[in-house]
Amino acid sequence: MGLAELSPAIKQYLVITGNYWAFTLTDGALRMLVVLHFHQLGYSPLQIASLFLFYEIFGVITNLVGGYLGARIGLNRIMNIGLGMQIIALLMLTVPSPLLSILWVMSAQALSGIAKDLNKMSAKSAIKLLVPANAQSQLFKWVSLLTGSKNALKGVGFFLGGALLTVCGFTYALIILAAALTLIWLASLALLTKNLGKAKSKPTFKELFSKSRAINYLSAARLFLFGARDIWFVVALPVFLSSQLGWSFWWVGGFLACWVIGYGIVQSFTPLLIRKNSTGAPPSQALFRWALALTVITASMAIGLNTSLPIQPVLITGLLVFGFLFAINSSLHSYLIVSYAKADGASLDVGFYYMANAMGRLIGTLLSGWVFQLAGLTACLWASTLFIALASLFALALRKSHQQ
Repeated sequence: MGLAELSPAIKQYLVITGNYWAFTLTDGALRMLVVLHFHQLGYSPLQIASLFLFYEIFGVITNLVGGYLGARIGLNRIMNIGLGMQIIALLMLTVPSPLLSILWVMSAQALSGIAKDLNKMSAKSAIKLLVPANAQSQLFKWVSLLTGSKNALKGVGFFLGGALLTVCGFTYALIILAAALTLIWLASLALLTKNLGKAKSKPTFKELFSKSRAINYLSAARLFLFGARDIWFVVALPVFLSSQLGWSFWWVGGFLACWVIGYGIVQSFTPLLIRKNSTGAPPSQALFRWALALTVITASMAIGLNTSLPIQPVLITGLLVFGFLFAINSSLHSYLIVSYAKADGASLDVGFYYMANAMGRLIGTLLSGWVFQLAGLTACLWASTLFIALASLFALALRKSHQQ
């Protein structure tokens, strides 16, 4: 079947996915560029974490307000605004080194955080509108493919960031990323359907907060799940690999890239890995079991690093198992929020949910720098274990609410 023969829904899905992929490449590369460049300049782990403070804070606000705006003005406009803002954020960091103050970098990261969450919220909400309400199995597959491919490309972005930093230097790397994303943005302006996702009735501000018990439980679980990951993954892990294990920027960027790529591949294939019920969709009850398994492996990593076992094999093996389990948890989450969101103004529910996700990332990012600086990687893993245990409890509450 040629491109011209595809249905309008499939064509829009391809445009949305292409936008999401391109944005994710630049987002992953930018994250690695900032972490490694400013570590090279002598910034402490807590200072590096602070560079992402506005990124995460504005992500919280953006998801809440962005869902409202998406329902009022359309998801196509929200997605294109996000792409344009990311281009500006990349170019902001190309100023001469004396002007790269902490406040300036934090401001650029704030813009990037807004852009990222506008882009993600638009992409996830749009899928709800492109899949028929009675095709839950197809919805799960499309959401898993979008989420998994995005995270795989984020891993490629990590590698790209490390490679560009080594080959081109910080400033030229940013210019290359901005130029490539500009081409994607121009194509998106021409191809995205007008008024995609615009609600039939104008939502009010009081509708920003979800009234659904299921979405509230799921959002709380998401907050602690992603906080748990970022507590040890955002700052602590790359700095530990570089400073404690002596890995080069190429090795750090390449390893984290491979990890995230593998994580994304597992997400894409989660529908095949989960036992499905009679309707073809995964039961919400599965969320508790997979969250509990993730709690156990994270605690096992923390224990393993305190034994006489060699650190590197313990860490790498634990990372692989953690990535597999986390990918399944994340994919189940991504499907459930799209499934639970109401069809008219889906971006309101999706925006509220990803607001909780951004809050978890904010807390995790701050704790990653602070806990690592005070007590090291093992302490970060114990903090992560506590957060995942809390995510498991909210997943249990979600399961019980469906059994009533």
